[in-house]
Amino acid sequence: MPTETARQRIDAILERLRSAYPEATTELRWATPFELLIVTVLSAQTTDKKVNEIAPELFRRYPTAEALARARPEELEPLLRPLGYFRQKARTIVRLARQLVERHGGEVPRSMEALTALPGVGRKTAAIVLGTAFGIREGIAVDTHVRRVAQRLGLTAHKTPDKIEQDLMTLVPRADWTWFGHALVLHGRYVCLARRPRCSQCALADVCPRIGVAVAA
Repeated sequence: MPTETARQRIDAILERLRSAYPEATTELRWATPFELLIVTVLSAQTTDKKVNEIAPELFRRYPTAEALARARPEELEPLLRPLGYFRQKARTIVRLARQLVERHGGEVPRSMEALTALPGVGRKTAAIVLGTAFGIREGIAVDTHVRRVAQRLGLTAHKTPDKIEQDLMTLVPRADWTWFGHALVLHGRYVCLARRPRCSQCALADVCPRIGVAVAA
């Protein structure tokens, strides 16, 4: 459970994050829930920038779940090669598309249970898709940025995504879950860097205990 100190500081943290990132959302580019689901799956262990570079051609060739379900993974491998783990990712998104067609008529389901039953989809991906595409707040997506920032802010002492998510959901109002997750990602990506956080430029500096920060800029 979050500490009493974390509970006392959360309102100030949310206020400053809201000022810094009022419209925080994913930096992945997407036009439909299907596209958001696919690019979020592909973003694992790579950068949003690289996914955004290959996505236009991917969706030009395979604009729907039905089209992607008909593909052979080998057809996708050259296109996905810049992402790393491209063979595995090709197999995963083809299997994912086939299950979307077989189980959900080609549509992206709108529940955590249904989404996490699909190949390559965990709670993080499901929370992003539900919150960002549908406005359904079922969780807070915890990636490496969210974990790092939440720990440094003293919002959680846990190390596993599931437990970190539970702590954050206890602290943050449900209406803010999706925005909050995106805001922490942006803050971790551009300010609270892993090796040398930019504490002198941080909007949260006066409410951050800087837990685990050895060297700051």
